[in-house]
Amino acid sequence: MPPRSTRSVDPLDDDDYPAYTMGRAAEMLGASPAFLRSLGEHRLITPLRSEGGHRRYSRYQLRIAARARELVDQGTPIEAACRIIILEDQLEEAQRINEQLRGRRSQQQPETTA
Repeated sequence: MPPRSTRSVDPLDDDDYPAYTMGRAAEMLGASPAFLRSLGEHRLITPLRSEGGHRRYSRYQLRIAARARELVDQGTPIEAACRIIILEDQLEEAQRINEQLRGRRSQQQPETTA
């Protein structure tokens, strides 16, 4: 999943800032670098690259990777885990949009008096 926003924020406060190397990210997750590479191959997360070409991960991406690790640890194949997470994300976005549209609709409806 690509970064969620491009807003200008202090990197220490920005969940999308690519602060973690692959080794550090793998250590934090208790996973191997190969696990992180496989999440990229399945297009669940796309790490940014340093000037030297090294993968860098954000806190947001690490949360997604942790969710994938949880599913895999429960016996879900990695391909299925990635698909589940992508679908969960799409559902959450659809629900958010639905709520926004409902809010607009209720504001546009005229009040009836009896």
